[in-house]
Amino acid sequence: MNTNLSLTAPSQVETECLVAVVLDHGDKNKPAGILDCGDAPVREAAKEVIASGEATGKACETTLLHRPPGLKAKRLLLVGGGKATNFSSAELRKLAGIAVRTLKSKSIRSFAFALPESGANAAEGVRSVVEGAFVGDFDPDYYKSDRKDQKIDSMTIVARGDQASLEQALNVGRIVGESQTFTRDLVNEPSNRMTPTIMAERAKKMAAEVGLKCEVYGADKIKELKMGAFWGVAQGSDEPPALIVLRYEPAGAPEKPHLGLVGKGITFDTGGISIKPADGMEKMKYDMAGGATMIGVMRAIALLKPKVKVTAIVCATENMPSGKAQKPGDVQIAMSGKSIEIINTDAEGRLVLADGLCYARTLGCTHLIDAATLTGAVVVALGYANVGVFSNDDSFYQQFAATLAKSGENMWRLPVNDEYLDMTRSAIADLMNTGGRWGGASTAAAFLKEFAEDTPWIHLDIAGTAWMEDNKPWIAKGPSGIAVRSLVEFAREFGKA
Repeated sequence: MNTNLSLTAPSQVETECLVAVVLDHGDKNKPAGILDCGDAPVREAAKEVIASGEATGKACETTLLHRPPGLKAKRLLLVGGGKATNFSSAELRKLAGIAVRTLKSKSIRSFAFALPESGANAAEGVRSVVEGAFVGDFDPDYYKSDRKDQKIDSMTIVARGDQASLEQALNVGRIVGESQTFTRDLVNEPSNRMTPTIMAERAKKMAAEVGLKCEVYGADKIKELKMGAFWGVAQGSDEPPALIVLRYEPAGAPEKPHLGLVGKGITFDTGGISIKPADGMEKMKYDMAGGATMIGVMRAIALLKPKVKVTAIVCATENMPSGKAQKPGDVQIAMSGKSIEIINTDAEGRLVLADGLCYARTLGCTHLIDAATLTGAVVVALGYANVGVFSNDDSFYQQFAATLAKSGENMWRLPVNDEYLDMTRSAIADLMNTGGRWGGASTAAAFLKEFAEDTPWIHLDIAGTAWMEDNKPWIAKGPSGIAVRSLVEFAREFGKA
């Protein structure tokens, strides 16, 4: 999608469709829609439909007007932003997605978005609109033989303010939006078209395009590094595993801090010998979403160029049942030297992350963040609304949490104290790879905490949020690209510290 900026009056923009925001300034019993646009001809064009009560400003409401008088646009789309008192950049991002999905369905390929005057400052608003538009433009129906390509060709944001700062915001939004789409592309692929080898090839190709260093290692290197936890998962599959390492090392950046991003890359998860129920197993192609997130984040970092060293590690493999697969009761020795009793082979994500976190520390990473579709327990705790966040360092967590308002991604901190670690103690080894039924998201995090050791660490359990279970007005059912925006924003701020 081509993204452009215009500083002219919205009414003077020649476009297939002009999008404007209506906010509800009424109370809960009586909505009162007011157009959030200062351009008099646009307000006049929308006056009648707002006065009639057809356009109330209710969240996600859309009203399309043809041949609006006084405007050079062929159409005017009014999008409801909800209560004016609650309007924010996060809501604006959704509205851009709603506009894109509404216009796509009508085969409209280009439009202009009149930036509202409420809520965020102009630069932040421009970025939010661009990011939201990319989110809305994605559809997962790659393999339909009758697929109709309805992607938006171009979008123009009509705004007022300093052109240089607005152009910069537009560029950041485009890079982040494209990188989130890149992540969603990876997650959307079926497992026969996204094996560990293919995932590594996609990462390597992307790295060459944006100037990242990329190293890909196979089984021999994994064994040489004594990554017994990672290899324990990989040994059951005929598909070779891939240890993917992406390095961003900008000139002039200090040696410390050095941010390490570790992603779970299980390209298909059957559960192994502790096999999953057949119902819904097809969704397990998304079990590499954490790894895909880190690859997408590195793409954006390479293009945005923060002054901080960042290394991403993705441990990619399948988790399959076979005569070679690890079994419940086996003991694996992780790279750190800790022994792990395998209680359930379906608790494999924490095994690959354990070695990934350890390897990141050996590469000099001083701060760690991992992302993984790790537990069903986090879905029980938080539903599909929030990422579960865990950390061993309050200061590091607060730095991360401060970026969430800008990213608009919902995350909620959960506990990871020692009582949860005690639930993973083994009678014959250092740890078990599951702590039982209760507090499963926290026991999994406590397990990972042992491999982060004293390094400041954050764990993102994205099991409930990496896949949209239903179509929303602003996003299609399927991969969400969750955490890309937050991690990119954090890396940019971390580089300023």
